[in-house]
Amino acid sequence: MGDDSPNDIPRHLAVIMDGNGRWAKSRGLPRKAGHRAGAEAVREAVDYCNEAGVEFLTLYAFSSENWNRPKAEVDALMKLLERFLKTKAREIAKKGVRLTAIGRTDLLPDSCRDELNKVIEETKDNKALTLILALSYGSREEIADASRQIALKVQSGELSPDDIDNDTISKHLDTAEFPDPDLLIRTSGEFRLSNFLLWQLSYAEIFISSKNWPDFRKSDFQEAVENYSRRHRRFGRV
Repeated sequence: MGDDSPNDIPRHLAVIMDGNGRWAKSRGLPRKAGHRAGAEAVREAVDYCNEAGVEFLTLYAFSSENWNRPKAEVDALMKLLERFLKTKAREIAKKGVRLTAIGRTDLLPDSCRDELNKVIEETKDNKALTLILALSYGSREEIADASRQIALKVQSGELSPDDIDNDTISKHLDTAEFPDPDLLIRTSGEFRLSNFLLWQLSYAEIFISSKNWPDFRKSDFQEAVENYSRRHRRFGRV
């Protein structure tokens, strides 16, 4: 799982992209302007990770709780997501980036889901960075879904209760094919996990930035990774 030696570059970086609304409010702009600026910042994140040698980047793009926001804001976010997938995602793909998604993507509007599936298919063989968008994602829901899948296998006799361990649960999560994140970055100065990768972040290092997500640049990623590289990951050992 790791040792207590210093780290270098995280293999898997996860980001809670917080502060789009605050960024817009501080400039007297509507919230949707903040979300547009936040979408532009994604390209900065991808470029940094590609250049630094990060293998996996997971971005918390839309949580299951975000569906409770005002309908006008949710509709604007879905239109922004679709536009991102049609334009920015394909620009990113030209750099060898593979795009995929976790979460209850079946709840996305048909046009968004169709575009998402197209980009996932188009980029499936790309070998550079894997960009994982957490969309309509909630970690508690994910763990509950995994528990149901495991219970059905026990019920059918495919799996014995005595065989269920941490690895069993990990293999039934949305992230089964990816390593757990090494570093979590959260912007806008908040100190919460917000129902994001609760199982997978158990031993991740955490870096909190006071900057709002649209203002987070390559130099900020560099600072976070340099901070990470000075830490010793003991995974509960002395």
